[in-house]
Amino acid sequence: MTPGRRSSTFTRLLRHGFTDASAAERLLDSPELAAVRDDPVLLEALGATADPDLALHGLVRLLEAQPGHTARRELLDTLIAAKPLRDRLLGVLGASAALADHLARHPRDWEALVTYEPRDLHPGVAEFERGLAEAADPISLRVAYRRCLLSIAARDVCGTTDVAETAAELADLATATLRAALTLAERAAPADAAACRLAVIAMGKCGGHELNYVSDVDVIFVGEAAEGADEAKALRSATKLASHMMRICSETTVEGSIWPVDANLRPEGRNGPLVRTLSSHLAYYQRWAKTWEFQALLKARPVAGDLDLGAEYIAALEPLVWKAAERENFVADVQKMRRRVVENIPAAEIERELKLGPGGLRDVEFAVQLLQLVHGRADATLRSGTTLDALQALAAGGYVGRADAVQLDDAYRFLRSMEHRIQLYRLRRTHLVPEGEADLRRLGRSLGLRADPVTELTREWKRHSGVVRRLHEKLFYRPLLDAVAQLGPGEARLSPKAARERLEALGYADPAAALRHLEALASGVTRKAAIQRTLLPVLLGWFADSADPDAGLLNFRKVSDALGKTPWYLRLLRDEGAAAENLARVLSAGRLAPDLLMRAPEAVALLGDGDAGGLELRGRAQLEQELLAAVGRAENAEDGVRAARGVRRRELFRTAAADIVDSYGTETKPAEADQGALVDRVGAAVSDLTAATLAGTLRAVVRDGWGDTLPTRFAMIGMGRFGGHELGYGSDADVVFVHEPQEGVDEREAADAANKVVAEMRRLLQVPSADPPLLIDADLRPEGKSGPLVRTLKSYEAYYRRWSLVWESQALLRADPVAGDEELGRRFVELIDPLRYPAEGLGEDAVREIRRLKARMESERLPRGADPKLHTKLGPGGLSDVEWTVQLLQLRHGWAEPGLRTTRTRQALAAAQAAGLLGAEDAAILDEAWVLATRVRNAVMLVRGRAGDTFPTESRELAAVGRYLGYGDGHAGDMLDAYRRTTRRARAVVEELFYGA
Repeated sequence: MTPGRRSSTFTRLLRHGFTDASAAERLLDSPELAAVRDDPVLLEALGATADPDLALHGLVRLLEAQPGHTARRELLDTLIAAKPLRDRLLGVLGASAALADHLARHPRDWEALVTYEPRDLHPGVAEFERGLAEAADPISLRVAYRRCLLSIAARDVCGTTDVAETAAELADLATATLRAALTLAERAAPADAAACRLAVIAMGKCGGHELNYVSDVDVIFVGEAAEGADEAKALRSATKLASHMMRICSETTVEGSIWPVDANLRPEGRNGPLVRTLSSHLAYYQRWAKTWEFQALLKARPVAGDLDLGAEYIAALEPLVWKAAERENFVADVQKMRRRVVENIPAAEIERELKLGPGGLRDVEFAVQLLQLVHGRADATLRSGTTLDALQALAAGGYVGRADAVQLDDAYRFLRSMEHRIQLYRLRRTHLVPEGEADLRRLGRSLGLRADPVTELTREWKRHSGVVRRLHEKLFYRPLLDAVAQLGPGEARLSPKAARERLEALGYADPAAALRHLEALASGVTRKAAIQRTLLPVLLGWFADSADPDAGLLNFRKVSDALGKTPWYLRLLRDEGAAAENLARVLSAGRLAPDLLMRAPEAVALLGDGDAGGLELRGRAQLEQELLAAVGRAENAEDGVRAARGVRRRELFRTAAADIVDSYGTETKPAEADQGALVDRVGAAVSDLTAATLAGTLRAVVRDGWGDTLPTRFAMIGMGRFGGHELGYGSDADVVFVHEPQEGVDEREAADAANKVVAEMRRLLQVPSADPPLLIDADLRPEGKSGPLVRTLKSYEAYYRRWSLVWESQALLRADPVAGDEELGRRFVELIDPLRYPAEGLGEDAVREIRRLKARMESERLPRGADPKLHTKLGPGGLSDVEWTVQLLQLRHGWAEPGLRTTRTRQALAAAQAAGLLGAEDAAILDEAWVLATRVRNAVMLVRGRAGDTFPTESRELAAVGRYLGYGDGHAGDMLDAYRRTTRRARAVVEELFYGA
């Protein structure tokens, strides 16, 4: 082959989805494919499979296994000429290495895929029995079983059948196989067969007509004596037949096994007799059976042996199944069983568990079965053993919302399809999503995800899993379930006692108060009550996911009382999927956001996706434009600042709500993994909002007192965390004020005007109102509280030239103009740059002075009784440690390293690393500690509604801080340990870099 041709073929193979194009070229050049290697039809068909490399390899093996040239020619001709066969055969070969192995061992079985009559498209038990009819022993039964399985897989991968139909066909094939195995056992022991009646009852997925490709087949055996036979001898004979039937299916032979037959769901499990009489079964279920055993009987179905006896068994036990919901602690027992299943999953596997993990198949099945048992007592339409049929019946009867049912149905079908394709590859019993890139690619392509199979598969899997997790909890924890379950058939009244128990189980500390809130929200016949009855089950689940469900429910009642008659509010919660969940998260995450919302409940509109802008944070320019426009419309300074504070309250709520939602995550969007990004977003948003508020307030005060022009040019310089664009929710606005008289204006007149502006701004921003005050702190000015509040630029220049101390140079590292005259602010920065970035860096005396000041601050300023290791600001490894370390690097090296000339801590830290002033590991340690301490401070403000530098001591508040930081219930201790560990590492870096230890 010429190089040019090889290159062309190589490229075509890659374009058709081959990952190892070199190997594929060699296979296409093999003698077996010589006649068709250039046929574009073959390449197109291979490229349409889940794994083109696997399909081509399987095809070559199948051709090699053909008994001769004529047989190979027949296969190739049929393959090229008949598209249906081509799609089925290559589809199977590209999805299942195990079935490719079967075809290589039995090379004529491909003919089973050639002809599909209409009746073959959806075969039932009778068709499969015909397919197994010639099996005379366990080995030939396995071969015939795989041949039938081949046809099921072909219909599945080609989309002829959907996942539910495939599962039903697999269950029908299992039924036919059990019957064939029992026939073989009876032929081997005709005397035993004559002595007894034996019924095989399918349980689990086989009983529910929803079997996997590879699964244990759960069964229960019922035996009776044949007419005239001794019962004890008959049971022994029935036990022999049952045991032999199980071995025929389960034992490994040269053709492998079929699947294990599991009889452990029988009374007393593996400790009980394998076969019981009907009366013995009935006695056990009447006296001894546990709740889960009745739940298991939902799927019982006679499938083999004496079907009349099987029908008698179902008829006798069915009434007991539908009384199970009247048992004491029924709902709690079902929930406990589900939790136990999850707890037994190895930690390393839980995120990959399709069946048993949170958001997995078992969640759907448990929720559906619970609702069936509760409501199926009075409604026979719910009594189906098939999960999707039962779900459809629950929706039709109004027991599950139709939209919820559709979402659950979609999610269940997708997860079952994943499970089917994972098992089909090797025909091995597994429910774990593979980790290898090639396996995930094959799996994604088999499900029709072709653009970026691995990424698309992961996204769809997590999305559907999230839907299941949310809706499972919505159905599973509905507060009415216990009440309905505890009442007798026919009663429909809510039991307050049972409802309180349910609320307590959901985590409500005051279930009686919660019940009063629910009654107030959901009672009546108004549209408002009807919509809230629809919303409450899912809201309660979201509240229960927080550290304080009581607060969430109480706050929801307050908002609904304020807005319930407003049409857009109910429409927002009902129609915009994100709004209700966002509201639930915000209302139950702490005090700050609900307090901001209650002062103007219409801000709830921000939680949706509509015209209000949602939770997308707004930039400085946009905020300033709105604030200046609001001030411009006001008649006086008081009204203007009142309007500005209202905008600030709304935007603080937007910022807090976005932060909470990003930190908690939602059903459709996981929590933000980058903690630094969360801190940066909040810091920038609150700093921009504060600067815009000051600009608006300045405009209002100047216009009210002096018209368009103040006698002096005036600027505000942000200091501290404000200048660093790192404000938190509870931060004051640290500033210094600078002015410069207008041309021809007396200096005293200019100073008086500037001081009046500052005094009026501070007064108006602190006037008691529904909006939170904004405190202006000017203590970082020259001479501190003893010095003048406002200075001219010349005065600053004179002071800094003669009197400036090293701590003031350090404070000026964070100075940044935030409002007022931009040109004056720029000149102020030019004035201070030589102080904060001194030429040739700091001298040793200045470095020693900074270290001395830091040591004194650590010993003197820590509050009495505070745990130093948990103090976010002054504790070891906390904010002060990191910031002073970074600032010392800026003072020493800022003159030579332009990247260090920033007011932002994280930027300066990154620049110091880039300049080689500290190692990457040390920089990462300091950054992690600073981000964590800042997150804790933000969390404390969000949770308690007031600023704090230490973790709360009250357990619910501590749990809420943990929830914000990503820790689940019961893991507050882990959070504190992680904080101590992170800051301890940071302190070690500080000791080395700052103190020179």
